[in-house]
Amino acid sequence: MIDFIYNLLLWLLLPLLVPYHLYRSLSRGRRSALLERFGILSQAELEQISGAGTIFIHAVSVGETMAALPLLKGLRSRFPDKRLVVSNVTETGRGVALNSKAADLCIYFPFDYPFAVRSVLKKTRPDLVVIMETEIWPNFIGEARALGIPVVLANGRISDRSLGRYLHFSWFFRPVLRKLSALCMQTQEDAQRIKAIGARPETVHVAGNLKYDIPVTRRSPQEVAQLKAKYAIPAQPFVFTAASTHDGEEAHVLEAYRALLQARPDSFLILAPRHPERATSVAELLTREGFPFLRRSQLPAEPAPQDAGGVLLLDTVGELAGLYGASDLVFVGGSLVATGGHNPLEPAACAVPVLFGPHMENFREIAALFLSHGGGLQLTGAADLGEKLLLMAGDAATRAEMGRRGAGILEGSAGATNRHLEIMAACMGGSRG
Repeated sequence: MIDFIYNLLLWLLLPLLVPYHLYRSLSRGRRSALLERFGILSQAELEQISGAGTIFIHAVSVGETMAALPLLKGLRSRFPDKRLVVSNVTETGRGVALNSKAADLCIYFPFDYPFAVRSVLKKTRPDLVVIMETEIWPNFIGEARALGIPVVLANGRISDRSLGRYLHFSWFFRPVLRKLSALCMQTQEDAQRIKAIGARPETVHVAGNLKYDIPVTRRSPQEVAQLKAKYAIPAQPFVFTAASTHDGEEAHVLEAYRALLQARPDSFLILAPRHPERATSVAELLTREGFPFLRRSQLPAEPAPQDAGGVLLLDTVGELAGLYGASDLVFVGGSLVATGGHNPLEPAACAVPVLFGPHMENFREIAALFLSHGGGLQLTGAADLGEKLLLMAGDAATRAEMGRRGAGILEGSAGATNRHLEIMAACMGGSRG
């Protein structure tokens, strides 16, 4: 009965779903992926995975895709004869997957209609399906199980904000969770929560957080100079990066940057909105505030460096992690507004110190580690950004020590990828490819 009601609602939503999808694609200047979302894959796409078994990894957006990268590398090594298929829902997530070159095929995840998910599963023929974090799609999971394909939830977590909703609708989620072959949860608390929602206890494992398995990269001065030259960043200034910012945060960043320039005119800002489609509105804000800036998408192959006091507006996908290596300090956005924050581990992987705001609910455990290990500073609010920025800009020794401690968090917490791989191999009957 639950399945019937769920699918009835999907069909009732269809007349709204199609025009909404087309509108979002056109309004953002992107090609429509409607055919893929209904399970229609081109022959050219299928040829990329022909002649071999596949492993299907679904990562909804940027955060999940970044978390999946260590796992994709591990899967490639452990199962070398398997083709890797990555599906995303968002354009930005797909951009990260494509730029990483970690998968043999990148597609859009199908809408959860039985015919669409069945089509994708039969065409990609996976030996294993991996769903990143907590994307619970009843028909997709049900069809995979009906086809005899093991499904593993990877890097699973249940946030404080979503726990109540999951428990309230546990009558809906329980039968879906019980179809999963394994649930790899980040922490013991996440494991207890997913069991309370309805997962079979024997299928639940504490495997750690894949986001800790980012390799630490310390660039040489020559590599930093090359990176700066590529992005028109002046060679000598103090480089401050405001990463993954949301609406309402850029104004505070620019206010803090203006104050920084009064104390240190040799500074430079990299401003990276979380959603690149917001770049036009952020550019308008920069123009109104009188800051000289260049958009990354408009840089020539060999650009002349900007002057100190300027701004690089990062309006592309998949380049932010690399630019951390050119930064002296990073503010992690989504944390001054109530969106739950973003991942501070990525700048830490370049041994760069981080600042983040009070709203880190989605990364509570990681934020607590940064504070307890001295790998970052937490702001009390927007007004605190300027003060902490000036403090850190004037103290190179503290920045170096904080960056070292942040990198140490990654180096001391690795291992989640191997734990995930052991569980996945068991689900596939212990096969090693």
